[in-house]
Parts: sequence; structure tokens; C-alpha cells
Amino acid sequence: MAERVLANEAAAVELGRELAARARPPLVVGLSGSLGAGKTTLVRAWLRALGYTGPVRSPTYTLIETYDLPAFTVHHLDLYRLGDPEELEFIGVRDLFTPTAICLIEWPERGAGVLPPLDWALRLEHAGTGRTVAGLPAADSGCGAQVP
Repeated sequence: MAERVLANEAAAVELGRELAARARPPLVVGLSGSLGAGKTTLVRAWLRALGYTGPVRSPTYTLIETYDLPAFTVHHLDLYRLGDPEELEFIGVRDLFTPTAICLIEWPERGAGVLPPLDWALRLEHAGTGRTVAGLPAADSGCGAQVP
């Protein structure tokens, strides 16, 4: 697993492009890190790289935002406000993990025991005025198929 320093938002946008170019469904990606570490910024860059041009909202209050793209669907989850992983069962989260979906999950540790295994587990942290991203998949690694 690789680590990268992102000096600014432009570097995060470039990383989003790189990850989007390699991501194929089914894929479950965890995005961990402190508040303001850039998780939603990376998701926004990823979606833009996939060709999505509409607004990309943080799902902090809705828990899930879904983006229907021509070839597949991207589900963006933010579990920060989740009180208990079992709450995910009540919103039908298992229905999101399909063979034609990419799931980008902020705060995946809050869904432990309910979420499927992560294919990619990224950790974003503050590093001065920039960020570090750890857990990047190797350049030659494919996408997993952890669909239950």
C-alpha cells in the first residue's frame, strides 16, 4: 500500500482522477480520517473524473448520496453521525452493494459489522497545510469483488 502527500486541492483532484481511472464496480472504498481531512473533496474529484457534472453534496445528514452514471452507480456514504452500525440495516444499506456499484464510504469504521469488507481502505490526515493519503492501492492492483 502506498502513501502520498497532497500539497493542495489540485493534488487531491489529480488523485481523484487516478483512482477513478482504475475503479471498476463492484468496489467498496473506505475513506477514514479526521474532520476536514479532505474525504469529501476526494470523492468530489473522483465523481468529476467519472464525468458527473451535477452538485456533489456531503451526505453528512442524509447518510447516502447516489450518483447514477451511464455505466454504473456511485453511492457516497458518510457515517459520521451514525449512532450504531445496526442503523444501516434500517436504511437498507446492503442493497447498495451490487455488482454495478462503487461505494465510497466516509467513516467506514462506524459501520463495522454491517458493511462488507473494504476493497480499498484510504486514510486521509492533515499534514501541515496539505494532506497525506495512506492505503493507496498498488498501481497494478485491480478492484475487488466483495459483494455479499
